[in-house]
Amino acid sequence: MPSTPDPGAPESEREEQEWLSSRKVAKLWPVREAWLPDAARRADVRVRTSSGQSLGTWGPGPTSYYFHAEDVARATLEFTEGRIDVPSGWRTDTAIGRLREFWFKVLVYGAATVAVGAVVAAVLGCLAFIVFALTVE
Repeated sequence: MPSTPDPGAPESEREEQEWLSSRKVAKLWPVREAWLPDAARRADVRVRTSSGQSLGTWGPGPTSYYFHAEDVARATLEFTEGRIDVPSGWRTDTAIGRLREFWFKVLVYGAATVAVGAVVAAVLGCLAFIVFALTVE
């Protein structure tokens, strides 16, 4: 996401800064990926957002978050030292955080399975009706 710096800006701001994706930051911090932006706010990490393209009637696409690399490195040290207060439900290194992540995945995958099952059942029902209609004289 390059941007044109102000001509009067100091030289350090003119250099392109490195930004990390949510996946990379999730590997560094003991925080669930869904809570990374909130944890970054608590750690004073600069965050850029990139909204997805419009999906028409389905609304906007998903928002991507990018975190400033130097701030992430500083915050990683603070997380390991326990200086940043993050609720235990947001964390990946606590029992309640892992439990919430597990049930979230069960809910999402379960809903997807039910939806696919409903589509398959509807298709099979239509095919059965067509076969029945063709065999009845």
